[in-house]
Amino acid sequence: MNKKDLSERDICTKFITPALTAAGWDINSQVREQVYLTDGQVIVRGRMVRRGERKFADYVLFYKPNIPIAVVEAKDNTHRVGDGMQQALTYAEMLGVPSVYSSNGDGSRGEPAGSAGGAPSREGMGTL
Repeated sequence: MNKKDLSERDICTKFITPALTAAGWDINSQVREQVYLTDGQVIVRGRMVRRGERKFADYVLFYKPNIPIAVVEAKDNTHRVGDGMQQALTYAEMLGVPSVYSSNGDGSRGEPAGSAGGAPSREGMGTL
């Protein structure tokens, strides 16, 4: 299997979700996938109105129910590991979470999300 041929969803299913599980995250209670953050920008042209693309985070990690602590942005393997960081930082600001991660299935890159605070304490989180 050539990772470069896999889609972003394939990378999530085959590499990122198993890495989260191996790092001790409970997939059923601490991890949400495809979390929609916006309904999409309203675009008006004359009398025509439509919505732009909805924004969603690939993963949101929770300390406890309703207490998100990190955003994980996935990219397909044609991207570098850190290529999703800016997008993850944008989503982290929207959610008010302290940490962000980006992965392409080869590894992960993580960092604190601006002024929101430090990194979460979950052991092994940086080894996605």
